[in-house]
Amino acid sequence: MSAWSVTEPSKLSKWAAGLLVTFYTIVTLLPLVWIISTGFKSGPDSISYPPKVLFEPSLEGYVNLFTTRTRLGAEEFAALPPPETWYDRIVRGSGMVIAGPSRFGERFLNSVIIGFSSTALSIFLGTLAAYAFSRFKVPLKDDLLFFILSTRMMPPIAVAIPIYLMYRELGLSDTHLGMILLYTAVNISLAVWLLKGFIDEIPREYEEAALIDGYTRFQAFRKVVLPQAATGIASTAIFCLIFAWNEYAFAVLLTSGNAQTAPPFIPTIIGVGGQDWPAVAAGATVFLLPVMVFTILLRKHLLRGITFGAVRK
Repeated sequence: MSAWSVTEPSKLSKWAAGLLVTFYTIVTLLPLVWIISTGFKSGPDSISYPPKVLFEPSLEGYVNLFTTRTRLGAEEFAALPPPETWYDRIVRGSGMVIAGPSRFGERFLNSVIIGFSSTALSIFLGTLAAYAFSRFKVPLKDDLLFFILSTRMMPPIAVAIPIYLMYRELGLSDTHLGMILLYTAVNISLAVWLLKGFIDEIPREYEEAALIDGYTRFQAFRKVVLPQAATGIASTAIFCLIFAWNEYAFAVLLTSGNAQTAPPFIPTIIGVGGQDWPAVAAGATVFLLPVMVFTILLRKHLLRGITFGAVRK
């Protein structure tokens, strides 16, 4: 038997590993489960002490998330016609009436536009740059790659004031274009490094064979390299979208109304007498869905992206 042969792990090791993974899964999912459950609690249940694990489900948080409400006088409230819809009944139960839709829908749409647009732009520019660094002799290539990576090392607060002043002078504050360009600039370093690792793994012989067959360089890139790098592109898109979707600091600093995204808006949801925790939890739950669905759709590519994305063989 070879000295380098791999031995089968013992049953005890398997049990220990299984318990460790189970414990880690519970610890990781517990906050998520608590947020989702809080979205279905009533106001008093959400702030009860000790916290309620068993409670009567309510859609009050979701109704409050998507509507604005107002309180009427006793005579005006008594003179109202019977509620016509289920959400009217929920609001009437708290002694209020619906005044109109909330602005959460607008903020959520802003997150979709800015997050997915910046991700697409980052992938487009990152793929071109990664291909150039991988296939061509670029002067000072190592220095340029390190400079691109170093932009990711800088904390956002270090450049917050310069970016704010620059955006104010250029008229990009509180605009979709300004936020898309900013998130693209931050994400492109990650995109270049991950995608370069994937393209480095693709044998050059494939492109050389295509060029001999009469393909142009661009045709070889589009028909040979891109299909081979699809796994890397998908996994890189997930990481870029997660950053753009969850980013908070720049969104607070540079947006206030027109282009404000959901992360700075959700904590400002106020109910009667204080924070409306069921509505905040409902907003967080709804906000999780697009990036969760996007990740699930591309989940087959995610593991390989983590394992091989930045490794050159």
